[in-house]
Amino acid sequence: MKLCPDTRRLLDAPNFGHLSTLMEDGSPKVEPVWLAREGDLVLIATDERTIKGRNMARDARVALSVTSQENPYEQVLIRGRVIEVRPDDGLETLDRISQQYIGAPFPRRKWRSRAVYVIEAKLARYYQSPLEHRPTGASSVFDSQED
Repeated sequence: MKLCPDTRRLLDAPNFGHLSTLMEDGSPKVEPVWLAREGDLVLIATDERTIKGRNMARDARVALSVTSQENPYEQVLIRGRVIEVRPDDGLETLDRISQQYIGAPFPRRKWRSRAVYVIEAKLARYYQSPLEHRPTGASSVFDSQED
C-alpha cells in the first residue's frame, strides 16, 4: 500500500509508535517502539527473543499507532503484516533509527539476535483532530471535584 505524505511525515519524525502483536492465545500485546520508514514499509528493530519478536515470528499480523509529539491529536493508524525479518547483528539499521530519536548510535551494543521487522501496511489511516493539546500540568480536572 502506498502511504500518504502526512503518514510518511509522521513516520519520519521521532514520534513513538505503539506496536500491537498477538500473543499465542490471541490476546493483544502493545508496547511503545521506535520506528523508521523505507519507502512505504515500516521498520521496527528489536531482539528476536523479545515477546514482540517471538509474536511477530509466529503471527505476522500487527497494528501500529503513531501520534505526533508536537500534537498528539495528529495520528496514523496502521494495520499490516511483517513481510520480512532482516538480521541486524551489526546494528546498522538500529543505529540509523537511533539517530532519528536520540541523535546518536544506539548505546546498548551487546545483542545476540537483533533483527529488523519489515511491515507492509494493508490499511493506513492518517487523521488530525481539530482538538488542541493543552497540557495543564500534573493535576487532573477530576482532582478538584469533591467526593
